[in-house]
Amino acid sequence: MYSNLSPSGSLKLYEFIAMVTVVMIALSQIPTFHSLRHLNFASLVLSLGYTFLVVGACIHAGLSKNAPHKDYSLESSSSSRVFSAFTSISIMAAIFGNGILPEIQATLAPPATGKMFKGLLMCYSVILVTFYSASVSGYWAFGNKSNSNILKSLMPDDGPSLAPTIIIGLAVIFVLLQLLAIGLVYSQVAYEIMEKQSADVNQGMFSKRNLIPRLILRTLYVIFCGFMAAMLPFFGDINGVIGAIGFIPLDFVLPMLLYNMTYKPKTSSLIYWINLFIMVVFTGAGIMGAFSSIRKLVVDANKFKLFSSDVVD
Repeated sequence: MYSNLSPSGSLKLYEFIAMVTVVMIALSQIPTFHSLRHLNFASLVLSLGYTFLVVGACIHAGLSKNAPHKDYSLESSSSSRVFSAFTSISIMAAIFGNGILPEIQATLAPPATGKMFKGLLMCYSVILVTFYSASVSGYWAFGNKSNSNILKSLMPDDGPSLAPTIIIGLAVIFVLLQLLAIGLVYSQVAYEIMEKQSADVNQGMFSKRNLIPRLILRTLYVIFCGFMAAMLPFFGDINGVIGAIGFIPLDFVLPMLLYNMTYKPKTSSLIYWINLFIMVVFTGAGIMGAFSSIRKLVVDANKFKLFSSDVVD
């Protein structure tokens, strides 16, 4: 947005990432997962607001006189289509892997089953409404040239903005605030692991003994994440790798394995073989997804340089 408003501006992408990192350092000091409950609700509102704005902007862009040429054809090479398919499966696994958060939260206090079902129902309802409406409208408006960050398609480098500035401006603000909330939620796991070793549970959360290590560890962690984000500006490729290596095993392999280990169904039972089938299929999908995602990362590596101002999609 800055480059569109100020084409000759001197600020670079990594400088904006540094600004966000400073804000994240301050917000990361919120002590517990429970402290984020209001941020989680704000994140839900922001997701719905962002989706509403993006869908409206895509429809406006698709119907405008400056509408880009739409090409819905697939890649010509069959091998490229296969690799792209597995990369897409990995990205979708990362998207739907959001459901693992309410699952973890629900197990922290009884009764787990009812809360987990309600949480997952809300989670997947929001995912279906937000991700699918944005992806369908974006693909309709821009075809196979649609950017993985749809805002970049709405603000092309070579031509006027394809949506009203106020709409894109609000969408950018919404997604920035949403990313701050997402960063805080997903970082809690790392914080818990670090502070399990550094914290003294016999002392208060805000005692000097616990406050100082928490301040140092969380600050260093966020600085490291910000540095990596600025140094390696990938977007869609990273989602693919995370989905293949992280979310496919967590969502589709580990639960079936743990079920068979815990309840020990007979090897002749249907549930045993269904679980085994799911584990085998998604292990294969994860391996292929990891290979294709890393392959795309290597191919796209030719398009970027360290601390670049262009995000590789």
